[in-house]
Amino acid sequence: MTTLYFMRHAQSEANLGDILASQIDFPLTAQGHNDAKAIAAEFYQQHKINQLIVSPLSRAQQTAAPFAELFSLPIKDESRVIEQALGKYAGKTYADLDDEPNYCHDRSARWDWKPEEGGESYSMIVDRLQPFFAALPVDGDDAILVITHAVTMRMIKAILANILPNYPYDIAYNGEVWKVEFKGVGQVHEITSLFFGNSKMQASRA
Repeated sequence: MTTLYFMRHAQSEANLGDILASQIDFPLTAQGHNDAKAIAAEFYQQHKINQLIVSPLSRAQQTAAPFAELFSLPIKDESRVIEQALGKYAGKTYADLDDEPNYCHDRSARWDWKPEEGGESYSMIVDRLQPFFAALPVDGDDAILVITHAVTMRMIKAILANILPNYPYDIAYNGEVWKVEFKGVGQVHEITSLFFGNSKMQASRA
């Protein structure tokens, strides 16, 4: 059976500034780079992978770099696991949104909400993720790490838990890893959260 690992990228400049990064190409902070190296080193001691699939955005690519080096793997760019497009709200701070009447402040009501000026609803994110999951191997000894983003991981969890159009309210921490024994699309999966390096401290403060 294929083992899947899903990881949210390490701390980015947008995370540090409380900015909705969306698909804007914010890099990792200095702490983010250090965290990515520490997480990769600890992960390497405990788990093995033979594929590394990564969102094309810099914060995910930079998080992937130490994994690629340690495991001697190429980084496979995958646009279907990119972060949500937020249209006119991309690049705004959370404080900016307080005065945005058309922004959907209710995180539990975003399934069909499409941000203005080119944004994606949650249902649209699922539409691009479903073919990605359908193409993943089920049988065999593959172990695949996918490095992606907060909102995309929320939809990934909903797909794996087979609860759509419902989805989790909470999001993954920066650097959090989910482990799944993949049984195929439409199955209910057990998802185990793994914490390495600085992500352990984040989880302990929650």
